Amino acid sequence: MRPIPKTKAGLLLIATSRFRELGSELPQGGYELRKISEAARYSEELEKFSEVVYPGIVYTRDDMDNAIKLFKCENVDWVFALFLSWTEDFAWVRFLRDMPLVPIFLGCKVRDEISFKDTFEESDFVEFLSAGGLVGSLEASGSVRRFSRPMLVTSIGRFDELMLKAMHFAHAAAVRSSLRGAVFGLLASYNEVMWSTYVDPYNLFMKAGPELRFMSVTTLVKEINSLDTTLLKKTRGILEEKYEVVPGVDEGKLDASVRASLALESIARKAGVSMVVLNDVDPVLLEEVGLRPGFLPCPGTNDISVVPEGDIGGGLAVYILMQLTGKPVNFIEPFHIDIKQDCFAAGHAGPNDYTDPSGRVKIACDVRFAKTSYKHAGAPFAWYVIPPGLKTMLHVSECNGRFKMVCTLVEALPCKHFLVSYSHGMFRPVSGNSEQLFQSLLEIGVTQHYALAEGDLCDRLRYLAQLLDFDFKIL
Repeated sequence: MRPIPKTKAGLLLIATSRFRELGSELPQGGYELRKISEAARYSEELEKFSEVVYPGIVYTRDDMDNAIKLFKCENVDWVFALFLSWTEDFAWVRFLRDMPLVPIFLGCKVRDEISFKDTFEESDFVEFLSAGGLVGSLEASGSVRRFSRPMLVTSIGRFDELMLKAMHFAHAAAVRSSLRGAVFGLLASYNEVMWSTYVDPYNLFMKAGPELRFMSVTTLVKEINSLDTTLLKKTRGILEEKYEVVPGVDEGKLDASVRASLALESIARKAGVSMVVLNDVDPVLLEEVGLRPGFLPCPGTNDISVVPEGDIGGGLAVYILMQLTGKPVNFIEPFHIDIKQDCFAAGHAGPNDYTDPSGRVKIACDVRFAKTSYKHAGAPFAWYVIPPGLKTMLHVSECNGRFKMVCTLVEALPCKHFLVSYSHGMFRPVSGNSEQLFQSLLEIGVTQHYALAEGDLCDRLRYLAQLLDFDFKIL
C-alpha cells in the first residue's frame, strides 16, 4: 500500500458584516456565533482528508486580503469556498482576481430542514438570514462566469453530500499536485509499431505535469553487471517462498530476471524517476539484456512503477490511479469478447504489478519469447491473475495536442490462470455489454492500453480531468 497524498486545503468561508451583530444578545446566540459554529463543522470535516489552512470567517476586504496572503504563504493545494449566507461580493471578486491559480471548490449547502416556520421572532429572523447561503452562492456564480477561472467547480448538496464531493475534489487536487512534481523515465524509446500511443513530452510537462527523462539500455546493463549478489539471493528467496514456482523454470534465467528487475528500479531511483515507461519489446533492450524484467515492483519496494510498450499515456493512467488509491494498479489491453458469457478477456505481457494480495501469482516461463535467440529467452516472470471485484478502467492518450481520459466501471470476474505469458483477467462492464463498450471506445478513438484499479474512481477522475483541462468521457 502506498500512502494517498494528503492535500493542504484553504478554507474560505464568506459572511457579511451587515448581519454580524444581529441577535448578539439572544440566549441562542446571534448571527456571528451561529456562523462560527457552522465554520467549525466545515473545518472539522475537512480535516479528515486535508490539512486545513483557515484564516477565520471573511467579512471584509481586509479579511480577504489576509486570507489570500495566508493561502499563498501556506501554498495550499486547493480552496474550499462557501458562502455562509448572503453577503456583499466585493470580497469574493477580489479573491477571483487576486488569488493565484489553484483548484477551487465552490460549495452551496442545502439544509436538511428549515428550523423555523416564520420570522416573527428575532431568533427566527436571524436564522432565516443565516440560512441564506443559496442567495450568496447564486450571486457569486455571476462573477464566476465573468472571471472564467480555470479549475473552479461548483457543487450544491446537503452537508454530507457536499463533503463527499469535496473529498473527491481534494483527492483530484492531490493528484494534480503530485503530477506537477513527478518525473517519468522512458527506457529507451517509444514503441515504433504503436504510433497512436505517442505523446509530446513538452505537452506532457506543460499540461499533465510530469517531467520526462530518457533512460538508456547501456545504463541498465551496467547496473545489472554491478548488482550486489547478496541482494539478488535475498530477493529471489522472498519470491520463491511467497509464490508457486511452475515446473520447468530455469534457475539461471530466474536469477537473470530478478537481477534485471532490481537493476531497473535502481537506475530509476538514481535518476529521480518514479514511473518507468519501458519499451520492453525494444530489440536493443532484448539483445543487450536478453529478457524483459519480470518482477516489478521488486519485493519490499513500492516507490518505482513500471509499464510496458513505451506508452507514456498508459503510464500516466497507471500513475493517476496509484495516486488516487494507494493500491496496486494493473496495465491491461482487451484481448477478445466472449459473447456467450458477456465478458471480455484483458491483461498484458511484460511488467505488471502483481503485489495485490487478493490476486493469484505463479512464477512461470515467458513462453512468448522462449523460442527466440535472446540469451535469457523465456526468462521467468510473475504470472498474475487479477482478483475479482469492482474496478475502474482508465485510458489516457493525446490527440491533436489535447489529452483525453476515458473511464468505465467493470466487474473483474473470478478467474484461473489460462493465458500463458500474460498477466490477465476476465471482465464484464457494469453498464451495458462488452460490444457496446468497445463500440463507444472505437468511436471516441483511443489506444489499446488501460490502467485498472480497485473501486469506483469516476467522480475523482472527472474532477481531475477538469483540473488538468483534459477531455473526459465516462462509459
